[in-house]
Amino acid sequence: MQKIRNIAIIAHVDHGKTTLVDKILHSCSVFRDNEQKGELILDNNDLERERGITIVSKNVSVQYKDVKINIIDTPGHADFGGEVERVLKMADGVLLLCDAFEGAMPQTRFVTQKALALGLKPIVVVNKVDKENCRPEEVYEQIFELFFNLEATEEQLDFPVIYGSSKQGWMSTDWQKPTTDIFALLDAVVANIPPAPINEGTLQMQITSLDYSSFVGRIAIGRVHRGSIKENQPVTLIKRDGKIVKSRVKELYTFEGLGKIRTTEVGSGDICAVVGIDGFDIGDTIADFEAPEQLPVISIDEPTMNMLFTINNSPFFGKEGKLVTSQRIKDRLMKEMEKNLALKVVETQGADSWLVYGRGILHLSVLIETMRREGYELQVGQPQVIVKEIDGKKHEPVETLIVDVPAEVSGKVIELVTQRKGELLIMEPKGDLQHLEFEIPSRGIIGLRNNVLTATAGEAIMAHRFKAYEPWKGAIPGRLNGVLISMDKGTTTAYSIDKLQDRGRFFVDPGVDIYEGQILGEHIRDNDLVINIVKGKALTNMRASGTDDNTRIAPAIKFSLEESMEYIQADEYIEVTPQSMRLRKIFLTEQLRKANGSKN
Repeated sequence: MQKIRNIAIIAHVDHGKTTLVDKILHSCSVFRDNEQKGELILDNNDLERERGITIVSKNVSVQYKDVKINIIDTPGHADFGGEVERVLKMADGVLLLCDAFEGAMPQTRFVTQKALALGLKPIVVVNKVDKENCRPEEVYEQIFELFFNLEATEEQLDFPVIYGSSKQGWMSTDWQKPTTDIFALLDAVVANIPPAPINEGTLQMQITSLDYSSFVGRIAIGRVHRGSIKENQPVTLIKRDGKIVKSRVKELYTFEGLGKIRTTEVGSGDICAVVGIDGFDIGDTIADFEAPEQLPVISIDEPTMNMLFTINNSPFFGKEGKLVTSQRIKDRLMKEMEKNLALKVVETQGADSWLVYGRGILHLSVLIETMRREGYELQVGQPQVIVKEIDGKKHEPVETLIVDVPAEVSGKVIELVTQRKGELLIMEPKGDLQHLEFEIPSRGIIGLRNNVLTATAGEAIMAHRFKAYEPWKGAIPGRLNGVLISMDKGTTTAYSIDKLQDRGRFFVDPGVDIYEGQILGEHIRDNDLVINIVKGKALTNMRASGTDDNTRIAPAIKFSLEESMEYIQADEYIEVTPQSMRLRKIFLTEQLRKANGSKN
């Protein structure tokens, strides 16, 4: 049996994980000369490339000397906790990739904790040592301390460290002695990561992810835990609840480079893709036909937040998207639930709306953004935190929030966070920045980022991760300002916007189509204001020439999807279509809003 190493890569956003994997693929010459050498090979989903985050884990495999190395990419963000656990189950060791200046970041900590708890052997890669003012030695100390705090074993604390720059394509055991290739890293993997054990016996394989092909349907991907799996072999599928389904393997693939190659048999320790198993879910076991034995079921992090998804019923319904009916949206959400483990969809009383439960704003916004790009039109409500009853008392999710800001504005940040029931735990200088750590209810984080970035002129670096459920912390103030609401349907004019600029800040530009009840901007006071920015200027022939065209309009504020989700209140929706995103009141006319007790 050939030698196999299964290794998962853990890294914070933008610490160079994808670049490193690209370089490993290049140096093991996976690309033939005629193939394009695109950058960022791993992030193969448009959204991942744009945001620089990995959402869904991928598998890549390279041959180095006579060893097959399976590289498994992990999502770095705690919001995708459901993905993380499954992926680590496929690995025997982890590569922890850190920036030589920033060190280990809070989201990385989440994945590292899971990896150490599973007993995986770590190798630390300190990346970007070519950048000026980097501090590789301090980062090494910091990572050692992190492992110690996460209760690593003595063997795990004795980890090898490799320094390098994946951008420049070199790795070395000494950061002051650059080399010309990354083989030092691959040698460390072969030497330190235990080979995949060969377990004799009947077949056991856990399905840890799935692929979809329009030709053969759903493909099960996982690591063969025991025995071997062959093409055309009759097998048993054991569901999470222990139910048994008989099935047969039609085709079998292993990973090579970025693709898959067909094979007839896969032995224990290797990762493979199985075609022909129907009705499986992630976490199920593929076992022997005669004497099936189940592998322990993977535990998945519970959702901490939910949002109402509903069909688009605004006056602009169906203008921009193709997929607008409730059946289409429902089918899409159900399909997402199959592969997105930490997501849960519950039907509500209304036929056209669903409650979607997820791990956080990012987790849910990625789903909405993906649907928007696929041509769906929908509306979403304000994100709500999931509250639990524990021993008869109300409990809510609490998160650890880490903010790095310039020292002179740290007071403003502390004030903003404590207003939202945050508690300051640690405050220490980190280079020229102040490093702050808080505990804050998840409710308090919704809408916090916009305020912190405004208060610090965009200089704050924020990250947060779920900690635990704790007793309810009390009321948290919502948005302080009211909004400007459209009175009429039509096209906005520069003249009207100019005349109303002293009333607040606008979210729309001149020349845009709007409808009654749409939110056009933020009022300077705390109540909502209904305005008309559709009217043009009265035309007469009594005009002083030259004073006419000097309307000066401040640029409109443009929100990203996450910012909109954090901005809206309980009586508002975001209308999401393939081309635009609008904020609106749930009740479009002023009369209906008054009858339902809105605040204008």
